[in-house]
Amino acid sequence: MPLVGVMATLSLAGAPAAAQQPDPDRPLPSVIAVVQRTGRPIPTLVRRYVEQYAKGTLPANVQFPLANATSEGVRTITNLRSDVLVKWLDPLSRRATAGSLRFGANDDFNAYFGDGWDADWTGGAVNSAPQFKGDGRSGWLWTNHEFILGSSPTPFGPPTGQHLTLARFLQTAGVFTHDVDLASWNQTRIDTYIQFFKKQLGGSWYRVRLDPATQRWAVVPSAGAVRYDATSQTLLTLTGQPLRGLDHDDSGSPLPPQVVAGIFADCSGAQTPWGTVITAEENVQGYYGEVETCWNGNQKLIAGAGFDPGSFIQPTITPNPATEFGRASSGLHNRDAYGYLVEIDPGMPSDLYYLSSGQPGGDGLGHRKIGSAGRAHWENATFAVGKDLKLVPGQPVVFYSGDDRLGGRVFKFVSARPYVSGMTRGEVRALLDDGMLYVAHFAGLDNSTGLTLKATGQSPTEAAPGIGRWIRLSTSSPDVAPNAEALGSSGKTVGAALRDLQWNRIGGFRDDNDVRFALFTASNKIGVMELNRPEDLEWNPRDPSGTPRLYIAFTGHGLQVALDQNGVVFDPDHHDTASPFRYSTGAVFALEEANPSNPSQSATFRYFAAWRGTQAAGLFDAAHPDNLMIDGDGGVWFATDGNLGLNGTADGLYYLDLDPAHRPGSPGIPQATYGKAFRIIAVPSDAEATGPAFSSNQGTIFLSVQHPGAGQPSSWPPR
Repeated sequence: MPLVGVMATLSLAGAPAAAQQPDPDRPLPSVIAVVQRTGRPIPTLVRRYVEQYAKGTLPANVQFPLANATSEGVRTITNLRSDVLVKWLDPLSRRATAGSLRFGANDDFNAYFGDGWDADWTGGAVNSAPQFKGDGRSGWLWTNHEFILGSSPTPFGPPTGQHLTLARFLQTAGVFTHDVDLASWNQTRIDTYIQFFKKQLGGSWYRVRLDPATQRWAVVPSAGAVRYDATSQTLLTLTGQPLRGLDHDDSGSPLPPQVVAGIFADCSGAQTPWGTVITAEENVQGYYGEVETCWNGNQKLIAGAGFDPGSFIQPTITPNPATEFGRASSGLHNRDAYGYLVEIDPGMPSDLYYLSSGQPGGDGLGHRKIGSAGRAHWENATFAVGKDLKLVPGQPVVFYSGDDRLGGRVFKFVSARPYVSGMTRGEVRALLDDGMLYVAHFAGLDNSTGLTLKATGQSPTEAAPGIGRWIRLSTSSPDVAPNAEALGSSGKTVGAALRDLQWNRIGGFRDDNDVRFALFTASNKIGVMELNRPEDLEWNPRDPSGTPRLYIAFTGHGLQVALDQNGVVFDPDHHDTASPFRYSTGAVFALEEANPSNPSQSATFRYFAAWRGTQAAGLFDAAHPDNLMIDGDGGVWFATDGNLGLNGTADGLYYLDLDPAHRPGSPGIPQATYGKAFRIIAVPSDAEATGPAFSSNQGTIFLSVQHPGAGQPSSWPPR
């Protein structure tokens, strides 16, 4: 079945429209939905319902939480209503053509910038964050575009799924004159298709407005709309990490040193406290090829891939001709240009690459890839800020991010210089040019589960947490390697272990450039505890506990691991029988820094499970948490990806009750709800719910609905 991608909005008032009969021949888009509560904050409504539920006073006519069920449309709790904002291939500007200024495929992360959010900036100094600022009825949205579902055309067969939808669109637009449904795809046609494929990825910057008469959100076609994509029409500077060679534009002309072409595989992201957007390049391996090719899909160490012991690492960076973009005749790019946290200067021309204000002639404008944080399967980023959501004067900029792969880790970046009040936006951005990178070692976790403590066999709790430490990931790091004792050298430092040509069956790292280039392998080499796919992380400066916390969505596992309990790589000859199979339905962990008011100074942290996924069909059962969202009062929300196949429930958006007053035994609380996840929104049964974001007044949630109808017919969105 042809497929497409959609964005919807959610608001307060009214019931969802009745589902239409499915039409298996209609293309189903990736959509942005809006869910709305007209004029009033959604979190206020949800918390009132939670309170009533806990006290047993919920009105009989209120559906809360949503039942554990499936449907062909978007369902919401009572007093919210949903609508469609924009779909894949919709024009974002009156200047839109078949190949430009159209909404991209399979949207993920969203970020709302209300008009006037930066009105209190004075003299160019940064003193305001975008979140919950500006007009809640009109502004700009950023949306990530991650992938196209299905198979792209080859000389042996036509496209399928969403790729067929794109091919048919291009045929209607006159780009192709042959029948795209047939296996008549020669190399010239494939090359043309790949260029348009690249345009569907990356991100969209577009204007949105709530119509005061209809109370419905709509895209406002605007000259200010910008598409950032995987072609060389989008240019960025790689900062903090040398590019291994010179990149070229799609025509083959050389680009300036450190300038790279395009972004893609953009999953989640962040709004920075100074008003730019972080968009995270995640699964880039399918487009030009994986750099860390020494690990198979089951985390088994593979010989002959450039990481063998006895020499320094020599990873392959040239494009793999078997990959999506690597099979094109021209416009090829090396693998090392991708897999970064990308900072987009939203609204700026797509080809305006960043020049740091720390460089001669630099103005701090434009787009970049943050090489100082390293290269990984990045999911998102989140910044440690104060309760006012601003950077703390006198402290370095701190952000966290997760490597979203089986066994991936959580990282912390600390800028080399502190933020100072009165800094301009360009001066603040320059702080990310250089800094120290730390990896989280969740000491004490059971390696066979990644969810329970080895000593107790139980999940870490707030009362009995696990204790972890931050390890500086550098060839000069003085920290002791977690696997030092197990490998017979109890005092071995991280720096010495990384440089060692034999340590832990892996070749040596010459310097920190090598380390940042291959974070997964470097973390394995020193024995950092593997995690269950850190899908998303969010810093919560207004946490209900009263202490700032970092929340981490571990979406799940299901295969084997690279390391044993002591951080030693399994012998490849015995990996398949020796390495444990992890099985996880996901969890949300809370991480509390030893110094939560200044995370840059924390060497240790405590961690515990705030919520565990389940494989059941009860009212509060869910699994595979994906994107997280923190509301203006510190409430924790999460979206899911994978409920349907595990427990028969449509994916959706959940509110996690962490109010200490709702613990068991609390006065006046007959139904303790602390730690329960309340289903607020459910998406079509075969869709993934991603990228939840509030408008500044919290009266609207913008929610990405990826690939509705991917495996089952769906009548949503309505025609």
